[in-house]
Amino acid sequence: MTKVKAFFTEIKILLRSIPSLITALFVTAVVSMNLLANKSIDTGTTWLALDCGIIFSWLVFLLMDVTTKRFGVRAANVLSIVALVVNLFFSAFYIAASYIPGIWSQSFVEGSEGVINFALDGTFRSSWFVILGSSVAFVASAFLNNFLNVMFGKMLKNKGFLAFSVSCYASTVIAQFLDNILFAFIVSYHFFGWTPLQCVTCAATGAVAELVFEVVFSPVGYRVVNRMKEEGVGQQYLDYLAAKKEAKA
Repeated sequence: MTKVKAFFTEIKILLRSIPSLITALFVTAVVSMNLLANKSIDTGTTWLALDCGIIFSWLVFLLMDVTTKRFGVRAANVLSIVALVVNLFFSAFYIAASYIPGIWSQSFVEGSEGVINFALDGTFRSSWFVILGSSVAFVASAFLNNFLNVMFGKMLKNKGFLAFSVSCYASTVIAQFLDNILFAFIVSYHFFGWTPLQCVTCAATGAVAELVFEVVFSPVGYRVVNRMKEEGVGQQYLDYLAAKKEAKA
């Protein structure tokens, strides 16, 4: 019972320590990413397939990297689980809202009202397999990304922007590939009719595309981490971890 209480105390301190804007952006990006995963992108080719979740997935991984650098792997994993729980919470309300009798404003197209309204309800309802696939893929890739970020960071002697960027780039491209390929084979292959080739190319090209976003915005993430260190943001959580470590020694 004491361990359980200590665990929840740690989570409470962590969520108080992480800047609210980072938490808000992270949770919103996770929810939006999974909702937009319902829409495929028309690439004009038969071998390449992508979904619109890519619009927010890079932000999710960048914020995880920022959290890992300042608060550690455990903190980033906890934040990922919190975001997943919030995503499932909102998914439940989306599903409930889709069953409420009514008409979507976009449905007012003569002769197609019923079809459009049904389609919009289905989008916000998000079939169980989309929610399951996105949840499994997100948790697995988030944990891998956070672990690899720290591992690559320790391997590099330089502790400036070079170490930050290289560790973020390497962890992102590997974890994003895992995220994409898990979702592709769990959901797209079985329910959307994608071929194995499309699943693999989607995972690879999606990881590369998200890596490009990471490269562009990593300087911003680096500045945020340094600013938090300079201003002592989240020091309460770091002190709590230090005291906990000393108590075990």
